[in-house]
Amino acid sequence: MNLDKVFENNEQWIKDRLAVEPDFFTNLGKGQSPELLFIGCSDSRVSAEELMGLGPGDAFVHRNIANMVISIDLNVMSVVNYAVENLKVNHVVVCGHYECGGVKAAMQSADLGILNPWLRNIRDVYRIHKNELNAITDEDKKYDRLVELNVKEQCVNLIKTAAVQKAYRDRGLKVHGWVFDVHTGKLIDLKIDFEKYLKDIMEIYHLD
Repeated sequence: MNLDKVFENNEQWIKDRLAVEPDFFTNLGKGQSPELLFIGCSDSRVSAEELMGLGPGDAFVHRNIANMVISIDLNVMSVVNYAVENLKVNHVVVCGHYECGGVKAAMQSADLGILNPWLRNIRDVYRIHKNELNAITDEDKKYDRLVELNVKEQCVNLIKTAAVQKAYRDRGLKVHGWVFDVHTGKLIDLKIDFEKYLKDIMEIYHLD
């Protein structure tokens, strides 16, 4: 990759934006008020705003390997708390994708060094849903299903947090689980039953 081309592209992007909306960057500098927090995978094929048809200022975005929401990860927890408590987003989306390298790596019998403790969280998802996953004989379909189940479990992890529980109570915030199909470009809504999950876990995880 010629990095000089990146700066050329940037100059062209500025010209294109100003041609359509002369005050675009003036307005951009006034602050942000996104409605949505998007937690996605760092995979280079998954461009958050582009796949949703959104632009700058429309979504607050956090990305990591395999779109994980881990309670002791200060990065993702800081993003969640800032988006929910300060930006007052009304929707939090966890978006996984098929052909996720992180999910596949988690199922390999290999020492992956610093990735081991991170991927162990995906192995925990497999353990929770072992009976369902072991019943799937097609390996590709098994990985696809693990991608979906991982998204659902990360949504549950969000629902466990005090910030999400309080925002749900105060203004009806919702948590959503999606999967991006890299083969078709489609976004798939897993239709997470937010209120059911919340009700199921509140006995143990009620924090507010």
